[in-house]
Amino acid sequence: MKLQLEQWMQVAAAVVLGILIGIVVTLGWRWYKRQRERQRRKRRIEAISIDHLRDVAVPDGSGVMLHIDYVLLTVQGVLLLDVRDVVGNVFGSDAMIEWTVMHAGRRNGFVNPQGPLYDRIAAIKAIVSDVPVEARVMFGSTSSFPKGLPRMTLREDALESEFPLGDRAQAEQSIEVWRQDWQRVRETLVPSEFSARS
Repeated sequence: MKLQLEQWMQVAAAVVLGILIGIVVTLGWRWYKRQRERQRRKRRIEAISIDHLRDVAVPDGSGVMLHIDYVLLTVQGVLLLDVRDVVGNVFGSDAMIEWTVMHAGRRNGFVNPQGPLYDRIAAIKAIVSDVPVEARVMFGSTSSFPKGLPRMTLREDALESEFPLGDRAQAEQSIEVWRQDWQRVRETLVPSEFSARS
């Protein structure tokens, strides 16, 4: 009887151990996939620029520091990128105050992210003189816009086509006229207390 009880306890311990190992492996794999996806996205974003800053804050002129996920020096000028990890169908437009995400029968809202971009554009334009400054809210592949993309948004898979770098050597030469302005941007922006989601 005692032997049977010990055997059952060993079997139960082995089952529990197997379950725990399965949970750890599953969580580890998910973490690894998220990290790999973040690194892939980071490389993709940085590949469209000659130089970049990540997770920085810019003063807005009234003492407030504004977080920016990415500030990129591209052949088209300075690009500010707000990276959003949203899962589901996104419903939003330029005029809407709040956008909605629908996924798995749930509905969540968030403030239209385009408005804050104007403040960030103005803050960067106060630093540079003749460099064009644009901004986009970038959504990843886990989101879709059934009613179409609002004006200052883009999908991650459209990043290279909207902001092509082309030949790196030629790109380096084409941005040379903006080097001093870019240096002022680098000197003015500081590390942000918020970290990017990418």
